[in-house]
Amino acid sequence: MVALSSGVLVGVAILTCLFMAWVLGANSNSPPFAPAIGANAISTMQAAFVIGILAAAGALMQGGSISETIGADLIDGVTITPLAATAGLLTAASFMAIGIYTRYPIPAAFATTGAMVGVGLSLGGDPAMATYRRLGTFWLLVPIMSGGLAYATATVLRRDDVPETIGVPLLAGIVGAIVANVGLGVIPDPAAGQGTLAGFVARQFGGGPMLASGVDLGTVLVTIGVGVLAFYWVRNRVLVSVESGIRSFLLVLGGIVAFSSGGSQVGLATGPLENLFRAELGLPGILLLAIGAAGILAGAWMGAPRLLQATSREYAQLGVRRSIAALVPGFIIAQLAIALGIPISLNNIILSGVIGGGLAGGSAGVSRRKIGVTVTFWLLTLASSVVVSYGLYRLFAAVIGG
Repeated sequence: MVALSSGVLVGVAILTCLFMAWVLGANSNSPPFAPAIGANAISTMQAAFVIGILAAAGALMQGGSISETIGADLIDGVTITPLAATAGLLTAASFMAIGIYTRYPIPAAFATTGAMVGVGLSLGGDPAMATYRRLGTFWLLVPIMSGGLAYATATVLRRDDVPETIGVPLLAGIVGAIVANVGLGVIPDPAAGQGTLAGFVARQFGGGPMLASGVDLGTVLVTIGVGVLAFYWVRNRVLVSVESGIRSFLLVLGGIVAFSSGGSQVGLATGPLENLFRAELGLPGILLLAIGAAGILAGAWMGAPRLLQATSREYAQLGVRRSIAALVPGFIIAQLAIALGIPISLNNIILSGVIGGGLAGGSAGVSRRKIGVTVTFWLLTLASSVVVSYGLYRLFAAVIGG
């Protein structure tokens, strides 16, 4: 056995975290801007640059809840050591590399969750069954929620009695209202850890009386105001040119989804190091998120362009309206998962949205065989990552110690 100092193990764990974040930035943040590239609303290099900035910002402002779930809630009775974190992250990154090589997207959320469960069991921990039930229920509902929302969105956009000068701005208004209530770490809230734009603005004017729903009147009014502004901005763009207006909305929507993607993905890289940074080193969580954000930024700038070029061709075949129908539920579900602290795969959500949007036109437009193989890959990933990480940690512990 080769004994390594704790400092070396910590350094290796941080480097592994950065590598995982790099992979996530290169491969998990492309779907949001692929439709805009396919519609010629933005170039590939411009999209990669913007994705990096927005995903890194989302990681810093929204990544804390999922990071805590990955780092502390997946196993009971033990804490994740630097060596265990390294084994788990290497396992997850390896599974993602297999997905890239085979061209079947392997959800990072499944790979990382399974890997961290495996190393936790290898450390002697107990399964956190309540957490597994919560995650499993949400994951099973994702295709239903995403496909259903995409079907409804695509149906509205296809209706002859709903002109695009109304339908598209209406969607923009709904998205704007949701954005106003997204939790952000940079906005303090006396009642919750993360405040919202609507709540912050409302508090500047006293908030107003509380309603039956437990929300103050000021927050409701700000929410409506942001939705109305988004509606009229997109409506004015659409009235000038329908296609240009739709592309503008698609571009903004892609940016919002990229931001959400960063918030939902960074915890997969930083979560395994939660105990190391908070308990052992006594460092603030924002520093760990900053490391993950830096990795995502580098991955997006260095690795995303090639994947963007490939995925944009697929979205160009879908068309801008069906792309919008896929991205709207992607944004909504990603934000819901962040609020609940549930790790998710954006590719899973987007694929379900593409299928749901396609059904609104009478055909899913996606190979049934590829869907079946993809789902099989997902299930195999979840199960086999547990086994692989369990064995990998045991191997590391036998050879290195710790």
